[in-house]
Amino acid sequence: MENNKFAEIKFSVQEVIDLMASNNTIEAGNKLIVISEKLDELLDFAEEDEDLIEVSKYQVLLNQLFLKINPTVED
Repeated sequence: MENNKFAEIKFSVQEVIDLMASNNTIEAGNKLIVISEKLDELLDFAEEDEDLIEVSKYQVLLNQLFLKINPTVED
């Protein structure tokens, strides 16, 4: 898998963090959904173990950001 795919994900995650910092949680939540869909697509086509590990790292991060945006949601 190309590293630029993960660079795009990394950039998007930073955008979510920036939106959260500026208290724009609605836009941050919407962006999280888009990133999550991209990660799911990357996961579907991942062939290398390194790619799977990288996707799982971002999934954990997205879950933590989601919980920060939606503190009333419980696991």
